[in-house]
Amino acid sequence: MVEDFEHCYRAVQSRDPRFDGWFFTAVSTTGIYCRPSCPARTPAREHVRFYQSAAAAQLAGFRACLRCRPDAVPGSPEWNVRADVVARAMRYIADGVVDREGVAGLAAKLGYAARHVNRMLVAEVGAGPLALARAQRAQTARLLVETTGLGMAEIAFASGFASVRQFDDTVRQLLGRTPTELRARTVRSRRRLPSSERRTGTGAATTIALRLPYRRPMAVAEVLAFLGARAVHGLETFENGTYTRTLRLPHGDALVALAPAVGHVAATLTLAELSDLSAAVARCRRLIDLDADPGAVDAALGSDPLLGPLVRATPGLRVAGAAEEFEAAVRAVAGQQVSVAAARRVVARLVDAAGPRAAAASRDLDVPAEVLAAPPPDRVFPTPAEVLAAPLEAFAMPGARREALLALARAADDGSLALDAGADPDEVVARLVTLPGVGAWTASHVALRALGDPDVFLPSDLGVRRALARLGAPSAPSAALSLAERWRPWRSYALTHLWSIATPLRKEAP
Repeated sequence: MVEDFEHCYRAVQSRDPRFDGWFFTAVSTTGIYCRPSCPARTPAREHVRFYQSAAAAQLAGFRACLRCRPDAVPGSPEWNVRADVVARAMRYIADGVVDREGVAGLAAKLGYAARHVNRMLVAEVGAGPLALARAQRAQTARLLVETTGLGMAEIAFASGFASVRQFDDTVRQLLGRTPTELRARTVRSRRRLPSSERRTGTGAATTIALRLPYRRPMAVAEVLAFLGARAVHGLETFENGTYTRTLRLPHGDALVALAPAVGHVAATLTLAELSDLSAAVARCRRLIDLDADPGAVDAALGSDPLLGPLVRATPGLRVAGAAEEFEAAVRAVAGQQVSVAAARRVVARLVDAAGPRAAAASRDLDVPAEVLAAPPPDRVFPTPAEVLAAPLEAFAMPGARREALLALARAADDGSLALDAGADPDEVVARLVTLPGVGAWTASHVALRALGDPDVFLPSDLGVRRALARLGAPSAPSAALSLAERWRPWRSYALTHLWSIATPLRKEAP
């Protein structure tokens, strides 16, 4: 997109927020880069440069605008649509793989040499994996500096920096202020970062309230209600429009509560380890599809004679994802040929028998009472090894389905099935259908929910067939599949609209 200078410059002139995150605007005379919707005076075109990522602008020597905060924008929707190596790498980096495993770990997950991964990322987004991870650490650090009372040393290590000196140097270089100056400026102006509201610290944990931005329009209440209708006892709750669940993160457990708010999603995160903040935010964004491009989706589906009225009735409907990929796969297998309510009961029994008790629900984390519904979630979803070790009575399902679920857990446990944020959907689907008892519906459902594939359609799904029949369209699987061809590449969103007819989503007022 940045190759089309006129297109980008017109977006900057109009201050169009739909392009925030797609590209970044840098001004050579000020040395500052902004989001396209920055309210500052539009710079002369001869002084403007456009970059694909904030990291690329930083590498070119520009620092972030302190007015529009370009590092606090929704991510580029391009990485959700694409499934190539660069898109997978971007998803892995957002999940914190480079911070935890280094560039070598990222390259190993992608199946390429580290040098080749670096070359591909520089060619596509203008920055390598280290620069992209550094930009993400700086964003997390800025968030904590401006919105919490944590000490600078604690923020440095929580953000993923190796030392306080590295933290100070990076913040000064990328933001043009020292961490202390950033905090003092925030206090003087009594402003808070657009993505954050408050923070309270407890003895063994930290609770941070964040504002998660998205591109408008977005049907926040509907996507949370979709998750709430499938909430598993012990793992999730849905009360008064707020969806609450536990998370198993790289360094400890966490509890997250998501609720609709004006112009953003209000997220309250209680973390056993503050260093998991970036990973927790990335998973929340994937869970409710916050980086989608609703303009492109609604324009494509809204012009369809069948789906148009549905799109106009609920603009910005998102595809609910998954907080943990293995969990989504287990739920897909457990949900074969049963109702949503029955699948919830089956998974709840497995979670109760095999899922460890979450530290985030215990007194170790001392979660503020206003964050939780009653009773609060008290389990985390079991790992593949924990599912394999579960007693027979934990599997409240027919024997064939139990064997399918155990085969899935074995494949995930031994690494022959890669289920993570950057997995290739085509490879995962091809591997899943080789497992006993796993068919096309289940494999596609995993690609939809676990991997965020935007172009999945389930023609044999009972809810889809009922919705098509209500709309007066052919509902036989072969006819439905042919009909769905005109909804490419957004068939997952078309599927969600059809599901909303079959099972109307309860709308909650913010």
